[in-house]
Amino acid sequence: MTTETDIPARHLDALESEAVHIFREVAGEFERPVILFSGGKDSILMLHLALKAFAPAPLPFSLLHVDTGHNFPEVLDYRDRTVAEHRLRLHVASVQDHIDRGLLRERPDGTRNPLQTAPLVEAIHTHRFDAVFGGGRRDEEKARAKERVFSLRDEFGGWDPRRQRPELWQLYNGRHAPGEHVRVFPLSNWTELDVWQYIARMKIEVPAIYYAHEREVFLRRGMWLTAGDWGGPKDGEPVETRTVRYRTVGDMSCTGAVDSDAADPYAVIAEISASRLTERGATRADDRMSEAAMEDRKREGYF
Repeated sequence: MTTETDIPARHLDALESEAVHIFREVAGEFERPVILFSGGKDSILMLHLALKAFAPAPLPFSLLHVDTGHNFPEVLDYRDRTVAEHRLRLHVASVQDHIDRGLLRERPDGTRNPLQTAPLVEAIHTHRFDAVFGGGRRDEEKARAKERVFSLRDEFGGWDPRRQRPELWQLYNGRHAPGEHVRVFPLSNWTELDVWQYIARMKIEVPAIYYAHEREVFLRRGMWLTAGDWGGPKDGEPVETRTVRYRTVGDMSCTGAVDSDAADPYAVIAEISASRLTERGATRADDRMSEAAMEDRKREGYF
């Protein structure tokens, strides 16, 4: 069983120092940065590090959430409580609003994760954000492994790997043309295990959905999904009660739970240490659409 004494303090100190440095660099170089905050564990960690970077001063950035309309209620409750507790400003870009305005069309499979790009890019242009912090990590997926810490995006939010710049000696280049912006990934060098070890070490609260709990789920394409008005379950997909937890959270229609009895951070650390599947590979249906699904969406302006 993993305990507090098993957590590598020096390694986590180095990751924390790097992230704090990145937040301060952005504050000094950009005019209107924003933090993507969904209430998921990576955005929670990112906010914790940002608050630490500027304490005791208030956070100099607002928050932005791209709401699919199919989010887990536990996560939205956590998001709103956190915003109120720290007296932060939250912008919400709504997929449902874009559908209602006729700018997007509902997908046949009910999945809205691929529909987040248009609301995100519109919010960036509307509020004139020039730097957007995201919680992407290089260990999650092959396309994210190609990202720089400072990721230049064109006027449509699109990502071109050929335009990315070297980042030797932790020197970051935020130069961008009018209409362009930079996505910033302060957790790039963290792994899922690092995230949980830091959460355990700092005793950071996360939504209870990340720990083992009983839940009504149904099986689809090898994943346990939560029933909802997004289109599940279908005929032949019986609902059953299982003890599960979520390794990652997103749109309910494509985020699967895993069987687990890990009820605290140390049990989660032990479980992750024994796993041979990444969190996205194990629990995100949207990344299974094709071998290059994430990279295709990033080129279109996705996170």
